[in-house]
Amino acid sequence: MAFSAKPYCSTTTKPPTPTTHLSPSPSPSPSLSAHGLSAAAGKSTPNIIRLRAFAQRIRASQQQRRRRPEYVPNRIDDPNYVRIFDTTLRDGEQSPGATMTSAEKLVVARQLARLGVDVIEAGFPASSPDDLDAVRSIAIEVGNPPEGEGVHVPVICGLSRCNRRDIDAAWEAVRHARRPRIHTFIATSEIHMQHKLRKTPEQVVAIAKEMVAYARSLGCPDVEFSPEDAGRSNREFLYHILEEVIKAGATTLNIPDTVGYTLPYEFGKLIADIKANTPGIENAIISTHCQNDLGLATANTLAGARAGARQLEVTINGIGERAGNASLEEVVMAIKCRGELLDGLYTGINSQHITLTSKMVQEHSGLHVQPHKAIVGANAFAHESGIHQDGMLKYKGTYEIISPDDIGLTRANEFGIVLGKLSGRHAVRSKLVELGYEISDKEFEDFFKRYKEVAEKKKRVTDEDIEALLSDEIFQPKVIWSLADVQATCGTLGLSTATVKLIAPDGEEKIACSVGTGPVDAAYKAVDQIIQIPTVLREYGMTSVTEGIDAIATTRVVVTGDVTNNSKHALTGHPFNRSFSGSGAAMDIVVSSVRAYLSALNKMCSFVGAAKANSEVPESASIQSTE
Repeated sequence: MAFSAKPYCSTTTKPPTPTTHLSPSPSPSPSLSAHGLSAAAGKSTPNIIRLRAFAQRIRASQQQRRRRPEYVPNRIDDPNYVRIFDTTLRDGEQSPGATMTSAEKLVVARQLARLGVDVIEAGFPASSPDDLDAVRSIAIEVGNPPEGEGVHVPVICGLSRCNRRDIDAAWEAVRHARRPRIHTFIATSEIHMQHKLRKTPEQVVAIAKEMVAYARSLGCPDVEFSPEDAGRSNREFLYHILEEVIKAGATTLNIPDTVGYTLPYEFGKLIADIKANTPGIENAIISTHCQNDLGLATANTLAGARAGARQLEVTINGIGERAGNASLEEVVMAIKCRGELLDGLYTGINSQHITLTSKMVQEHSGLHVQPHKAIVGANAFAHESGIHQDGMLKYKGTYEIISPDDIGLTRANEFGIVLGKLSGRHAVRSKLVELGYEISDKEFEDFFKRYKEVAEKKKRVTDEDIEALLSDEIFQPKVIWSLADVQATCGTLGLSTATVKLIAPDGEEKIACSVGTGPVDAAYKAVDQIIQIPTVLREYGMTSVTEGIDAIATTRVVVTGDVTNNSKHALTGHPFNRSFSGSGAAMDIVVSSVRAYLSALNKMCSFVGAAKANSEVPESASIQSTE
C-alpha cells in the first residue's frame, strides 16, 4: 500500500528522509516506504551521501524553477507561476469598521511588499481625497524600492469605475510607481445591467472598450478590466466583452464572483470556458476575484487557478465586503502544500511573513480573526486532544500538514528566553526578532518603556503580552491626541467619576472630569469634553490576553462620526458614513479602554483633517469622482 499525500508539507522543518535509492541495495519494506521512513538507515555511508547529494540537487532545481519570472503586464514566461494580487487596502478596507488612515495603509503596503505580493491594490482613489493621497504615497514609496539585484518591485494598482474622472484619479495616484496599473470595472450580469446601470449590453461593451482605451491613452502600460458579477453573466456576452477590451489594450482580465454565488466546479469551468472561447485571450492574463458569501472563496480561487487563471485576487485574513474575500494565507499555503495536485503551480510569496502581516492587518483594521481561522487563527497549531498530543510528541507530521515555521509562527516553549522585570534591551529585542517583528530603534525604545511598566507588575511577561503591547505601542494611527493620565472611581456607593488628562497636538495639556454609568463611560465622556468631535460608539469589546488576575486587557472599539460627504463606495459610488476602529492594551481596564477610544478618535481626526485640507484646494486643482 502506498500513499500519495505528503506526510508533512513543510519547507523549513525537515521531512522524513525520502526512499529514493541511487545504487543497488536491498528493496525497502513496503510498509516503511509507504510511511516515508528511510530504508537507507543502517545501510552503507556512500548510499547516505549520494542520497543527500541527490536531495540537494532536487532542492536547488526547485529553487531555480521557483524564481519569480520577470514582470511583463500581459504574459508570464513561466506557465506555472501564479501572481498574487492583494486587495486588502481596497476591498478589505470596505469591511465595516476597517477604515485605515493613510499612514496605516503605507505601513501595511510596506509589509505586503516584504511578503512578496505581485500586485498591491492600494485603494479606490476617486472615493475620497484621503484615499487618493494614500494610494499616491504608496506608489511613491513602496512602488519605487531601491535599485538592486533581487529587489522585488510590486505593481501598485488603483481601482476605478468605467468613467474618465475615476480613471484620471486612479492614474494620478499610481503613475508615480515604477510599475503602475489601473483597474477598471463595469457590471456585465443581466440583473446589474438592468437594475443598477440601466444600460443595454451594447452600451456596456461600448463603455468598457472606450474606458480601457482611455486608460491606455494616459500612458498606463498595465490595465486590468473586471466584468463585475461575471459569475452570473451570460457566457457568450462575457466572451464578447472580454474580446473587445483585449483589443482596446487590457492586459489582465479579472473574473469576479462578486456575490460568492458559484460552486468550485462551476467557477473552474467558467475560467476554462473563458480561456477556450475568448479570442485574443493569449494576449492577457486571466485573474480571479472570489467573494466568500457561501464560504467557498478559497476553493473557487484554487479551482480557477487549476483551470488556467494566473493571477489570484486575495486579502490578508480574508477581510472584505460582507463575508469577505479569498484569504491570501489560505490560497498561498494550499498551493505551497498541495502544489503537486495543482499541476506544479507556485507563487512568489515569502510565507514566513504571513503571521506578522496577519497581525498587522488585524491591528490596523480592527478586525480580529476567529481562533479557528485556518493558517493564522490562535488555534491553528494548538493541540488539546490527548491522542493528538501523543502523536505530536512522537512526530509533528502526524497532525500538522504545515509547519508553524513556514508562516513565521514560533511556539513559545521551543525557546529558552523568559522575560521579566530584570530583562534588558538585548533580551527583549531578541524576543521581538524571535517572534518575527522588525521595528526601528525609536519604536523599540517606545515599546521598551511600556514593557518595563508591565514587567514591574507581572512576574513573567509572555509572548502574548509582548504582542499586545507591541500592537498598542507600534501599530497605532498617527498620534494627534495622546493620553497622559486617567483616574477613575466607581462602586455601589455613588456615581462613577473619571478625570482624564490629554496632550493636544500642540503639546498643551487639557484636563476634564465627568460622571457616568461606570468608569469607562465616565472616562469616555471626559475625553469627549476635551476633543469635542461628535461621535457615536458602535462597538465595544474587551478580552484578556493571558490567564490570571494580572493579565493585560485588550480593548477594541468602533466609532462613527459625521464624515459622510468625503467617502464614496467603490461599487455604488454613493456617499457612506465611515466607521473607525481602535484598539488599546493595558493592565488596567479603564486605561485600556481609553487607549482604544483615543486610537479610534485619532483615526477619525486624521481622516477629517485630510478631508478639510483637500477641500481647501481649488476645485480646478482637485479630482472629484462622478459617474
